Amino acid sequence: MEVLERNSDKAVELLMVYGPKMLLALLVLVVGFWLIGRVLKVMQMALDRKGVDLTLKRFLRSLASIVLKTLLLISVASMVGVATTSFIAILGAAGLAIGLALQGSLSNFAGGVLLLLFKPYKVGDYIEASGHAGTVHSIQIFTTVLKTPDNKTVIIPNGPIANGSIINYSAEPTRRVDMVFGIGYGDDIDKARAVLNKLIVADKRILSEPEPAVLVGELADSSVNFKVRVWVNAADYWGVYFAMHESVKKAFDSDGVSIPFPQRDVHIHQVAST
Repeated sequence: MEVLERNSDKAVELLMVYGPKMLLALLVLVVGFWLIGRVLKVMQMALDRKGVDLTLKRFLRSLASIVLKTLLLISVASMVGVATTSFIAILGAAGLAIGLALQGSLSNFAGGVLLLLFKPYKVGDYIEASGHAGTVHSIQIFTTVLKTPDNKTVIIPNGPIANGSIINYSAEPTRRVDMVFGIGYGDDIDKARAVLNKLIVADKRILSEPEPAVLVGELADSSVNFKVRVWVNAADYWGVYFAMHESVKKAFDSDGVSIPFPQRDVHIHQVAST
């Protein structure tokens, strides 16, 4: 009977000591989860307003949720008397070890976050980065996937892309097509310029503004070279480039304008036998 009374008194004592703490911890846990939900909702709305990529939004939301809930659970555990110092130290050491082991991956991850956040390019853009060129097929957290014009798939880590130079050929709606056409020194410059201007006007894909330019750019070893610069919509770049070269060749042939090409004269000297 005495043992039962002692156990009852001890249970009451423990209840008096830890009961309020447990109730307070439970209240903090419930309120904490509610506040985390509100914070994540506000964060989602802020990311939506900024137009952040869907992949990045999901990742940031998951990361924030894990971090906030971990901090909440640690705080609640310390409130009920659980020693959390050693646990935090273990987490810190584990985080450091993982970080050192995954330096390259973390660099690619950070690069992916920056690319998705600042958007130097988007899916569908034609870019050149890290020595590769192609159309952006997808932007992932660790890598960017390109499709080359000959339908090869190139997977590039995001770290080098974010830390290197990027050429985005699709960023602007228009592009300038630069071409060089050579004529012979004996040909009429004004006539050749008139032929080139006529071809430019005939191609409706070439924009009138900015104004096309047909300039004598170089007096080369065997030719007078015209620099032809025209502006087109970005989607028409290669169509205009290839069509102009074919049209110029046909027009020069038709109008008697020569296109110089390297030639070599071979002279054979016959030595009389003695």
